Amino acid sequence: MSGLPVARTCPGLGEASNLKFPLGAKFREPLTETRFQQLFGDAKQESESLAEPRLSRLCRQWRRRARACSGPGAWRLLLARLPPLRWLPHYRWRAWLLGDALAGVTVGIVHVPQGMAFALLTSVPPVFGLYTSFFPVLIYTLLGTGRHLSTGTFAVLSLMTGSAVERLVPEPLGGNLSGIEREQLDAQRVGVAAALAFGSGALMLGMFALQLGVLSTFLSEPVVKALTSGAALHVLVSQLPSLLGLPLPRQIGCFALFKTLAAVLTALPRSSPAELTISALSLALLVPVKELNVRFRDKLPTPIPGEIVMVLLASVLCFTSSLDTRYNVQIVGLLPGGFPQPHLPSTAELPRILADLLPIALVTFAVSASLASIYADKYRYSIDSNQELFAHGVSNLISSLFSCFPNSATLATTSLLVDAGGNTQLAGLFSCIVVLSVLLWLGPFFYYLPKAVLACINISSMRQMFFQMQEIPQLWRISRMDFAVWMVTWVAVVILSVDLGLAIGVVFSMMTVVCRTQRVQCLALGLAEGTELYRPLRESLKLLKVPGLCILRYPSPLYFGTRGQFRRTLEWHLGLGEGGEEAPKMDGPPDRVAEPVRVVVLDCSGITFADAAGAREVVQLASRCRDAGIHLLLAQCNASVLGTLTEAGLLDRVTPEQLFVSVQDAAAHALERLEPTGPKTCTVWV
Repeated sequence: MSGLPVARTCPGLGEASNLKFPLGAKFREPLTETRFQQLFGDAKQESESLAEPRLSRLCRQWRRRARACSGPGAWRLLLARLPPLRWLPHYRWRAWLLGDALAGVTVGIVHVPQGMAFALLTSVPPVFGLYTSFFPVLIYTLLGTGRHLSTGTFAVLSLMTGSAVERLVPEPLGGNLSGIEREQLDAQRVGVAAALAFGSGALMLGMFALQLGVLSTFLSEPVVKALTSGAALHVLVSQLPSLLGLPLPRQIGCFALFKTLAAVLTALPRSSPAELTISALSLALLVPVKELNVRFRDKLPTPIPGEIVMVLLASVLCFTSSLDTRYNVQIVGLLPGGFPQPHLPSTAELPRILADLLPIALVTFAVSASLASIYADKYRYSIDSNQELFAHGVSNLISSLFSCFPNSATLATTSLLVDAGGNTQLAGLFSCIVVLSVLLWLGPFFYYLPKAVLACINISSMRQMFFQMQEIPQLWRISRMDFAVWMVTWVAVVILSVDLGLAIGVVFSMMTVVCRTQRVQCLALGLAEGTELYRPLRESLKLLKVPGLCILRYPSPLYFGTRGQFRRTLEWHLGLGEGGEEAPKMDGPPDRVAEPVRVVVLDCSGITFADAAGAREVVQLASRCRDAGIHLLLAQCNASVLGTLTEAGLLDRVTPEQLFVSVQDAAAHALERLEPTGPKTCTVWV
């Protein structure tokens, strides 16, 4: 420390205060904030920065950004927005290509039946699920940063989109529609689903422009897992009519799950034995295959494609037995070949779907970002949350031009991609090739596929979401608050709806954070003998408390919600409160009546931020301490908190010499003030 005065000895200070210093300890002069800036900071530059008008600072920032619009700056921007330009030159072709090809083909095979199944969940024809399994995957391969992420149709988003579609374009009460009327109804529903994808994509791009990728943190892990688990139960119940062959209208809104159960139980005698048999056989094959893939994932070279095997077997059985004509089994029918003509979704639908856009956008980004983060941590690479926001926004926006519905990363196919040996985003191209072959050439082979099989695929794909409930006991042991967030969100999703459950879960999760700041304890600190450490005073620890000196640490943000607790806590410790007030619960022995407090050190290291109300509370505390003859010292204020306190007028109540860089410096200054007969230079251990 060049320029820092150092005292070699401290005669009399240890004796006067009855403190034990370590042998051979070196001492230095206590540092105030002002002195620290003089020694280690650029006080002139800081004062000029504070004096500079806000408009001038903004203009200077814009000029700096304008200078970045050069050739190298444009190339850096292109590298940031097109990640393949960064990872493709370093691609290890011999080591990774085979794994990406096998994983991509495996995922593509699963995308075909799963896409058609989730299209029915969205209340649109099955072929639009294939479109949604092609265009978003291709776009994310070019724009995404998650190397192991698989995008496409997602059950939760399909359920949310289907609820909006059924609300805006309901099925006629009679239910007996001609071919032309059915085509018109499907076209209207496809238009609404595409408008939802367009609106949610535009919303995510707006969030990207504002650099709001940090919003994903507001959907905590308990909220996301409870949301997906509750939505899985909705998917299961909504597929019961298709499993049983019951032509029931889809229930939407609050209590839809219970309404569907009641309708199914009422119509159960009219169920179709043929479709019930197909459903039972399909589940008897799909569920064990799922378990085999999970239990023997390390031994199998590639997961068993149970879905495509079931699709082929059911199609052959239905064709050879004429189940569609003899037993009126509902089949997929003709899948149009090629791609639809690109067109802009109807903007007339946007005012009616505004309330649905934000939940869909939040679920899309939160699920995708959390999945990408999990595998990025596992395989030790980083993702860019704002670039992920950009990738999913562009993916939904552009794919909506081809009549796709909202899409995101999916739990099942992402896990399948990793298990099959995928290494990079290149696996998405191989997945697209499989889906493209179905759209161009193999579509007629799915003509006789029973829709009951697609319902079974929907249910079997919910396995991972249902098994998330196994984590509840562990969550109870780790954090009761997170357990409460999980249960409240899950109950709200199941009883009300996915949209309302999401809103309730986010609000309740944020309220728990606020409640935690309300329940913190102000810590009274004491000096551990023979050290320079100040620790919370407890009766079981041998800590020294200097008479007349009170060192307090407030480990919480200081804002309008905590200002009352902060005031009551300080009044109790310093004896400033009026009689008759109930003393709050404090940490440490209640010995404040032993001797009046003459010097108080407020450790601000735990105050991460302060608003105007909290800053005024500190200013009022300084005034009351000055009137009561108590010398107030502040220690370890971060720059943001110190700036807020200064703007609130703190320096009108205290001097800069009362602001210290650490608790040790403030305590050394306090000891000198309490011991006027001690040394003239107070010292701090180095």
